[in-house]
Amino acid sequence: MSATRPAAPSGLAAALSRHVHALAGEIGERNVFHPRSLAAAEDYITRELRRQGHAVGAQRYAANGVDCANLEVELRGASSADEIILVGAHYDSVDGSPGADDNASAVAVLIELARILAEGPLARTVRLVAFVNEEPPFFFWGNMGSGVYAKAARARGDDIRLMASLEMLGCFSDKRGSQGYPPLLRHFYPDRGNFIALVSNLRSRRALKAAAAAFRESTDFPCESAALPAWVPGISWSDQLSFWRAGYRAIMITDTAFYRYPYYHTAFDTPEKLDYERMARLAQGLSGAFTRLADGRKP
Repeated sequence: MSATRPAAPSGLAAALSRHVHALAGEIGERNVFHPRSLAAAEDYITRELRRQGHAVGAQRYAANGVDCANLEVELRGASSADEIILVGAHYDSVDGSPGADDNASAVAVLIELARILAEGPLARTVRLVAFVNEEPPFFFWGNMGSGVYAKAARARGDDIRLMASLEMLGCFSDKRGSQGYPPLLRHFYPDRGNFIALVSNLRSRRALKAAAAAFRESTDFPCESAALPAWVPGISWSDQLSFWRAGYRAIMITDTAFYRYPYYHTAFDTPEKLDYERMARLAQGLSGAFTRLADGRKP
């Protein structure tokens, strides 16, 4: 670890490592093609959240004949409870991969955010949702878990002020040339993959600006942000897409996936590849950012 980089809290880093090793190491590949493993992942997440003292709601539905569930924890707001900040991460992995970075890393952060954010009162309600079935064959349509959830939220009239999709949060590198980009963007952003990226479609750019500012107020963790057309490769490739379609403002928080991580969607996406100390620093920064957004503070 660099001498100039702030140290991560060892307990948080260890907790994140434990979650990733449980999901991507012990359970492994988890999707409708491996229903027992998918159910084991659901059980693990539910058990960890209940251990923190949370009531865990389950939105159940069938996909490819398999019983599936989106898992939800709600931290009720004290003064503006009808206004919602929703943070989500998918817990399934793509067929053929144990899915350590994609997406056990983000689920691990989600579990720890549920613990940290419950420590203090919040003005707005914060929902933390573990989505099922983000990966093919469900991505983009059909029984994508976040799509099922977002449609139900819109039908209920849920006032979701911001949805933040946590998508791959474990790969960081200080090596020059370790970061790639879609065409042209490489001229405007760093060539080292040591930052977290906040991205959105153009319609969500104000929400993105507020989220990025709240994050930068909360931590010195390197951060880059960009609001881009949804057709730019990678911009819409996670659960935020479902919320854009439902008419909500949504962003993705990511280590940039295949633009940085060489083991994306492969059998080599395993727990020892991740940087748990930086993940812990990132989780702390995200907890501060979501607290600021939930409290309605203007960055």
